Amino acid sequence: MRTLCASTLIGEFFVIGFAGLVAMQMSALPTATIWTVSGIAMLLSLLLCGMLTRPGGVQLGWLLQFALIASGFVVPTMFFLGAVFAALWWASVHFGRKIDEAKARWAAEAPTAG
Repeated sequence: MRTLCASTLIGEFFVIGFAGLVAMQMSALPTATIWTVSGIAMLLSLLLCGMLTRPGGVQLGWLLQFALIASGFVVPTMFFLGAVFAALWWASVHFGRKIDEAKARWAAEAPTAG
């Protein structure tokens, strides 16, 4: 699960940065505000890569997904991109857990080397 979720978060890191550039041109918000919010979201996406196996890591990832969708109020395209990344996040968590379960089952069934 960690690999799939981390890949999604790294993709979000870049999308958030590009959305910040677009927001500078489309929004009446001060540049400092845009980059403070974008920078915090980018930093959170990177930090979450290391927190995925800890309690609450996946839930914080969901909060980031909802924040990406909400950023559509500043950059309308982010409604769509946020929804796409939320779907990717769901798939990463869902299928990542299935892969982890299959790996654990395979490791339990494998003969021990001795």
